[in-house]
Amino acid sequence: MLLATDRKAQFQRDGYVVLEDCFSAAYMAEAKEEVRRILAEVRAEAQAKGQTPKRENGVYVGLSVRSAFFRKLNADPRLVDVLAEAIGPNLEFWSDKVVYKAPGVDFGSPWHQDWMYWKGAHKYSVWIAMDDATPANGCLRIIPGSHTQAVEHGGQDAEGVGFNNRLREGALDESKMLDLPAKAGTAVLFHDLLLHASYPNTTGKDRWALIPTYRDLSQDDFDYGFATAAFTVRGTRTGKSLGPAR
Repeated sequence: MLLATDRKAQFQRDGYVVLEDCFSAAYMAEAKEEVRRILAEVRAEAQAKGQTPKRENGVYVGLSVRSAFFRKLNADPRLVDVLAEAIGPNLEFWSDKVVYKAPGVDFGSPWHQDWMYWKGAHKYSVWIAMDDATPANGCLRIIPGSHTQAVEHGGQDAEGVGFNNRLREGALDESKMLDLPAKAGTAVLFHDLLLHASYPNTTGKDRWALIPTYRDLSQDDFDYGFATAAFTVRGTRTGKSLGPAR
């Protein structure tokens, strides 16, 4: 693993840093079981209300709203120490989600910047492989150094799976892209302007990823009503509130 000074330098230069073996594969298997429990609970609640239950693949936001397991994981020093090195000493866990690609999911995530979903002050996510991730099953793809400015989005959700914030076809020089295969338990810290995508899962096996997101409490930012599980993991808030997010 890189030394702390090298991690900070790489993060500032490239917009990401890889934390190999951040967690054990056994711990990730335990995390998957907790996700399955949450998703089963959510599906049962939807059915009881006569609503359409969650699909067997997709994205679920708000694990920490329902789970002490994930609240503890999101405050784990193995994550927070690196975040503090790269970003600063005043940190808030903000929100989390799981991306669960079931066997046979034949579409990947399109190229995009996460900042387009929330705007305001920059946020910092940690993509954590819950299964071994490869190009064949949908590993992360990035454009190193693309975190220095926002890029116009506006592509169409051709697959009908909800990816509306995406670059237009042909707007990206993919010769600059880098694949990030990862063993279960490996984490990738990245800036919310880093252009990233993922491959389709063509293996017939699960490819799940956990993504907690954090923000620097020294920065002025909006108040986001959906971030109901947010809590300070280190330091204090010194930035000003900009009011409700627009």
